[in-house]
Amino acid sequence: MNLFQKFKETLSSVVPIMAVVLVLGLTIAPLGVGLIVRFLIGGVLVILGLTVFLLGVDIGILPIGERSGAALTAKKNLQLLLGVSFVIGVMVTIAEPDVQVLADQIRGVAPSVNKWALIIMIAAGVGLFVMIGLLRTVLSLKLKWVLIIAYALLFTLAFLCPAEFQGVAFDAGGATTGPMTVPFIMALGVGVAAVRSKGNAQADSQNGQNDASFGLTGIASVGPVVSVCVYGIILQLSGAPSDTQAEQAVVHTAETAGIATHGLGLNVFVNILPNVLKEVSLALLPLVLMFIVFQLFLLKMPPVQVNRMIKGVVYSFVGLVMFLIGVNGGFMPAGQQLGHVLGAHASQAGGVWTVLLVAVGFVFGAIVVCAEPAVWVLTEQVENVSGGTIKRKVMLAALSMGVALSIGLSMLRVLYGFSLWYLLVPGYLIALLLTFFCPAMFTGIAFDSGGVASGPMTSTFILSFTLGAAVAGGGNPVTDAFGVIALVAMTPLIAIQILGIIFEFKNQKAAELKKIHAEVK
Repeated sequence: MNLFQKFKETLSSVVPIMAVVLVLGLTIAPLGVGLIVRFLIGGVLVILGLTVFLLGVDIGILPIGERSGAALTAKKNLQLLLGVSFVIGVMVTIAEPDVQVLADQIRGVAPSVNKWALIIMIAAGVGLFVMIGLLRTVLSLKLKWVLIIAYALLFTLAFLCPAEFQGVAFDAGGATTGPMTVPFIMALGVGVAAVRSKGNAQADSQNGQNDASFGLTGIASVGPVVSVCVYGIILQLSGAPSDTQAEQAVVHTAETAGIATHGLGLNVFVNILPNVLKEVSLALLPLVLMFIVFQLFLLKMPPVQVNRMIKGVVYSFVGLVMFLIGVNGGFMPAGQQLGHVLGAHASQAGGVWTVLLVAVGFVFGAIVVCAEPAVWVLTEQVENVSGGTIKRKVMLAALSMGVALSIGLSMLRVLYGFSLWYLLVPGYLIALLLTFFCPAMFTGIAFDSGGVASGPMTSTFILSFTLGAAVAGGGNPVTDAFGVIALVAMTPLIAIQILGIIFEFKNQKAAELKKIHAEVK
C-alpha cells in the first residue's frame, strides 16, 4: 500500500477526534490557546508519524514476519516453530507503539511500576500465548475450548491480583494488538495453518471448523492480561508502594498536564525528543537483532530485499519517534485536560454536566471505532467471508454502538466508582457462551477483532481523557480510569458473534427454502 493511501487512513482516524476536541476546547471546556496549539501540533505529528510508521511496517517489518513464517513452515519442526514464535511475539510487542504509550501512562500514575519490566512482562505474555495459539492450530483443537480455558485462567489471576492492576491488565490486552503486533501474528497464523495436512483441513471443513486461519490474535491478546496480573501479584508480595501513593502521583500528573495552557509551550516537543529517541531505539533494537539472526540462519534473502527491509525499519523508527513526540507533547495532555474540565463540572454540578460527559464519551466511542483503518479491513473481511449476507454498514453500526456504549459506561464508572467487574464479567461470559452457538470461523474473527477496535486513538487520547475525568471526579484514577480499553476491546467479541449467528440462521433458512423449491419441482 502506498504512502498516500496510508496518509488517508491515518487522517481519517485522527481528524474526527481533533475536530471534536477543538469544538469542545473552544466552547464549553476551554483548554487555553497554548494547549490547543500544542494539541494541533501534536495531532499533525501523530498523523505524519503514524503514516510513516505504517508504511515502514508494510515494506520492511511485515515481510520479515511473513518470510519467517514461511521459512519455519518449510522446516516442519514443531519445537523450532514454537520457540521462534515466542521470540517473535516478544520482540514485536516490545516495539508496539500502543504498548509504549500505555506503559508511559501507567508509569505516570503508578510509581511502583517499572516501565520496562512491565513491557517485558507484556511481551512475554504475548510470546507465550502465540505459542499456545499456534499449537492449537497444529493440533486442530477447537478454538472455543482453548478460549474458555484461557479466560478461566485469566479471570482467576485477575481476581487474585491487586485492584489497581486489574484495569491495567485488561487494557494491556487491548493495547497490545496494534499495528506492529497484529501483522506479525496474522502472518504466522496463516503460515502455520498452511502447514496442516490436507486431510486435517478437509476434516475441519466437514466439522464446520474452518477457523484455522482465525483466532491466533484473540488467543495472543489473553497473554498480556495474564502476565500483568502476575506482575501485580509479584509487586504485592514484594511490598510495593500503595495505591494511595499512586493516586497522589496521578493527581500530580494531571495537574501538570495543563502546563503551558497560557503560553505556547512549544519547547515541550524539543524537550521530550531525547527521551523518545532513546525509548524508540530500545524498542526497535531487539527487532533489528532478530532480523539479523533470521537473515543469517533462516531467511538468507538477496541484497535487494534486505535493503528494502532496512529502509522499512528506518521508516518505522522515524515514524514511531514522530508519533510518540506528538502523543506525549500535545495529544495526551489535551485529552487529559479536556477530561479533567468536563469531569470537574460533572462531579461538582452533576445533572446536565454528567449527561454531557457521558454523551461526549459516547460520541468519542462512535468516532474512534469508525475511524480506525483496521476496522474497515475487518468489516470488508467479514462481508467477503459471509458472501455479502452481513453488510459492512451493519457491522460498522453494531461496532460503533457497542464501543460508544463502552466508553459512555466508562464515564459513568469514573463518576460513580462502580467496579469494572460489573461490566467485564457479564460481557466476557456472554462472549464465551456465544461461542457455542456461533460458527467457528466467526468466533475466530470476533476474538481476533477485539484488539482492532482498540487502536492508537483509544490507547492515546481516550485513555488520557478518561484519566483526566477520573482525577477530577475525586476517586482513585488507577482503579476507575484503567479498563476503558478493555471495554472497547470486549465489544467486538459480542457484536461479531451475534452477526455470525444471524449469518448461520440466514444460511439455514436459505437452504430450507432451496430444499422446498427442489421438492416442489
